Amino acid sequence: MAKIKSEKELVQIKDNFDTAMARYHRRVMLCAGTGCVANGSLKVHQKLVETLKAKGLTVHTEVQPNAPEDAILVSTSGCQGFCQMGPLVAVEPDGLLYTKVKIDDVEDISQKTIIEHEIIDRLLYALPGNETQHCKGCHEIPFYALQERTVLEACGQIDAEDIREYISHNGYKAVQDLVLNHSAEQTCKTVIDSGLRGRGGGGFLTGRKWEFTRIEKSKQKVVICNGDEGDPGAFMDRSVLEGTPHSVIEGMMICGHAIGATEGHIYVRMEYPLAVARVRKAVTDAENLGLLGNNIFGTGWSFHIHVMEGAGAFVCGEETALMSSIEGKRGMPMPKPPYPAQSGLNGLPTVINNVETLAMVPLIFQRGVESFRNVGTQKSPGTKTFALTGHVANTGLIEVPFGTTLRKIIFDIGGGVTNAQGEIDPSAFKAVQIGGPSGGCLTKEHLDLPVDFDSLLEIGAMVGSGGLVVMNQDTCMVKIARFFMQFTQNESCGKCVLCREGTQQMLALLDDIIEGRGTLQTLDLLVELGEAVKKGSLCGLGKTAPNPVLSTLRQFREEYEAHVIEKHCPTRQCKALVKPQIETDLCKGCGLCAKKCPVGAISGQPRQPYVIDEAVCISCGACIETCKFNAIA
Repeated sequence: MAKIKSEKELVQIKDNFDTAMARYHRRVMLCAGTGCVANGSLKVHQKLVETLKAKGLTVHTEVQPNAPEDAILVSTSGCQGFCQMGPLVAVEPDGLLYTKVKIDDVEDISQKTIIEHEIIDRLLYALPGNETQHCKGCHEIPFYALQERTVLEACGQIDAEDIREYISHNGYKAVQDLVLNHSAEQTCKTVIDSGLRGRGGGGFLTGRKWEFTRIEKSKQKVVICNGDEGDPGAFMDRSVLEGTPHSVIEGMMICGHAIGATEGHIYVRMEYPLAVARVRKAVTDAENLGLLGNNIFGTGWSFHIHVMEGAGAFVCGEETALMSSIEGKRGMPMPKPPYPAQSGLNGLPTVINNVETLAMVPLIFQRGVESFRNVGTQKSPGTKTFALTGHVANTGLIEVPFGTTLRKIIFDIGGGVTNAQGEIDPSAFKAVQIGGPSGGCLTKEHLDLPVDFDSLLEIGAMVGSGGLVVMNQDTCMVKIARFFMQFTQNESCGKCVLCREGTQQMLALLDDIIEGRGTLQTLDLLVELGEAVKKGSLCGLGKTAPNPVLSTLRQFREEYEAHVIEKHCPTRQCKALVKPQIETDLCKGCGLCAKKCPVGAISGQPRQPYVIDEAVCISCGACIETCKFNAIA
């Protein structure tokens, strides 16, 4: 394909693709995000192609310019979002979405749906609690219908590895118009007027960051895409890179034009091999078309993008540590100022934005500032992607306007909270951790709180990168706090004494609580130490590391006190604090456990279920070892 040198040539690629696409009788799109790939979607794709060909049908796996009108296109997409139900198979123009598709289902899909135009009910999504009510497609499934997908709109609808399809969705049109017809100052002003805030954590105004860099005097400047998404349970950036890598590239190009940069870097953690592969292909394809490289659109402006894999250090998500890693140094944070806008990568003025922020930029220019600001709240306009996980019926990747309540996200889009038996139970909700290890814990009283940057900050939480982990009543909040503290302690780079030693001591205090050695003084010391770590740490990792501990202490103080005063874990998750219990259905009433108990805590009648007095029990385990019927746990 020849290099694009004019506006007409980009339009011609779009027109040619649209014409070729219109010739296909059917399109079958299989989700090829990481989750569905892990569940075998690529094998389903291969089997579907083979089966349809064996039935005498003309099948293409990518769009061909002269396809016969009865041809069928069987292609892959990025993450379609409904990870709980993968592998997902969409059939157009029928508007069908099949869920949990296996290789054994391929024959039926090929014969009944593709050839005979029948709907296979067993592969449709059924509403929880009503297995007979099937949803034909996304428009009928609450998980999709209640979202407002903008960044994710094309993610599950286009072939991520076909640049022509991105162009057919008006891709690269925005950057072409800006480079040919607008000044850098105008571009920055548009982003400022949009009110776009960084989707990676702190929510700093993107346009202001660009403007600070634009006014710096330097012959060379840099744009960095921060794809080092390390929060447990978060996979928003990964999915965007896998599903629409060209949107990120175009966002970087617009930023490069706005600040006068000639170089860009996409920093992706090595745990995302599929995202890395697709981004590298996207960069190569854009270079081959002349959209990247030298003399872009014949204007004399050059912009080159390099893709680098990070080694998986969580601290490299912090911008100064990330730049050190790109420079070949150990990823450790540096004091600010100077800020990256003044002196960033290799001392050059640098803009660092995360994946979602950059992918949002082309859409703002395509749809207009007013359209963007009409969604969300006044101070947090637009939408935000979240990775919804944990004890919720529908887990997956979602996108909602800022200002949406947690209640709508969890109970309407997520389908409700599940109990220990996996059943939907409205009373099972206990808490939600938002923002990963840097965020906070929210409870029932926050369910109607609008989710936006400022509302969350007011209650000591933060949007963060967008992880949402839902927890039910069987979750021990002390263990949750310990999980996040262990994560941040392991990921501390060790540069700051308070972060390095403080997180280790906080982890030791949590261990004391979980293992029965804690006291009320332990709780006071946790708070005091946590506040010190927040104040004395250099980077965002240390400053936010105590948040899960402090927020759970604030919201669930009684649960911590049960651990240290009563030496009892209310959820029976902390083994050292769990008193043995006798299962009445399994107990035969033999009495051996009562004879072996050294403190006489077990009583009962022969051939009737025995009971354990928890107030007397010393948790020695003698009864568990003695029972021949596994009735004690």
